[in-house]
Amino acid sequence: MHGNILIIDDEIKLLKLLGMILSQENFNVKEASTARSAMTMLEQYDFDVVLSDVRLPDAFGVDLIKSIKAKYPHLEIILMTAFGNITDAVQAMKNGAYDYLVKGDDNEKIIPLVYKALEKVKDNKSKIVQKSSYQKGFEAIIGNSPLILQAKKLSEKVALTDATVLLTGETGTGKEVFANAIHEGSDRKKNNFVAINCSAFSKEILESELFGHKAGAFTGAIKEKKGLIEEANGGTLFLDEIGEMPIELQAKLLRVLETKEFIKMGETKVSRSDFRLIAATNRDLEEEIKQGHFREDLYFRLNIFEIRLPALRERKEDLKALAKNFIDVFSQKLHISNVQVTPEYYKTLEKNEWKGNIRELRNTIERSLILMNDNVLDIESLPHYSEKISTEKDSLSIRSLEKEHILKVLQYTKGNKAEAARLLEIGIATLYRKLEEYELR
Repeated sequence: MHGNILIIDDEIKLLKLLGMILSQENFNVKEASTARSAMTMLEQYDFDVVLSDVRLPDAFGVDLIKSIKAKYPHLEIILMTAFGNITDAVQAMKNGAYDYLVKGDDNEKIIPLVYKALEKVKDNKSKIVQKSSYQKGFEAIIGNSPLILQAKKLSEKVALTDATVLLTGETGTGKEVFANAIHEGSDRKKNNFVAINCSAFSKEILESELFGHKAGAFTGAIKEKKGLIEEANGGTLFLDEIGEMPIELQAKLLRVLETKEFIKMGETKVSRSDFRLIAATNRDLEEEIKQGHFREDLYFRLNIFEIRLPALRERKEDLKALAKNFIDVFSQKLHISNVQVTPEYYKTLEKNEWKGNIRELRNTIERSLILMNDNVLDIESLPHYSEKISTEKDSLSIRSLEKEHILKVLQYTKGNKAEAARLLEIGIATLYRKLEEYELR
């Protein structure tokens, strides 16, 4: 079992000795002689277990435990004391320490105890990932930048009402996460949250999906279908990319919003649905109105409460927290444990423009976990992004890097080219062209 260990002790000889002992067990070990330098290392690296002396030049180890556990809840801390002070040990356990050792007396216990602590860390991470995987509402919104906090504050306020909400911003900024959070924060949370992307369907299919249809309403309609407007009765309907909705359907949607009444395709009787609408767009709807692509009356009906979601490049201070969350989520999905992340990995992520925003970051993390070697996420795990900041003069090296990258992704997808194209963020035709170019077919 590999693990990332931080040892904190101001006795340099003991620090080096412990480092050597743990390194021989194939643990990744870092050393710090002060609390301040330890906290800096905790910011830079992802550790699993901390071994800390109870007496440090700039802190009391028992108090340090509380600070570390508050910031890094998955970590387990083993306190080391030269005094055998039971009072310190008891307080350390209360503050969240996994266990304690008496230096000199318990040397043979160090390795077994670290292994036990790592098992606990694995369990901690699993619980954290499960919690984040099932997070709903405003807990699912990650970040503390001013722009995201402002968007979150507005969402929390409007959630308590039934007002129609328009979420604007670039594609990939998390509009569905916000829509779901508003639903979960409302009185409608016990009922359905239904979502549809208006750009994913033709006019006829979109109309059927929204309004439902009667059997025989059109070719292929062999049985009656309930539409999303009906499914959302008592709950929330989320229309993503509403700027892509055909103008003929816009008139029908406006009528539903004003009357709460709708007619299924092929039906004559009127049905009712009481739903709350949240719409989202990455388009400038005012410009779309000028171009004749969007109804002005529908825009005014939608734009009761607008919330703009910031692009990722406008909230770079949230990037590390978002990346860590995706690393946890995909490590669980890919059955990978004890992933070590280098500071260079995060620095490389920060240098990218992220035109695809959070969605692009999510895909990048998933891909880099597939490409990493020895469970270490470093700059080599990010060929697509590292080459942007590379000073390499030999273009052949970039070609070979891309070829290796495509091969690894194809190996991961077991030859499924459609899935490989999705992970590579290229079209299937582009993938086939590159396979031919690199003679990989």
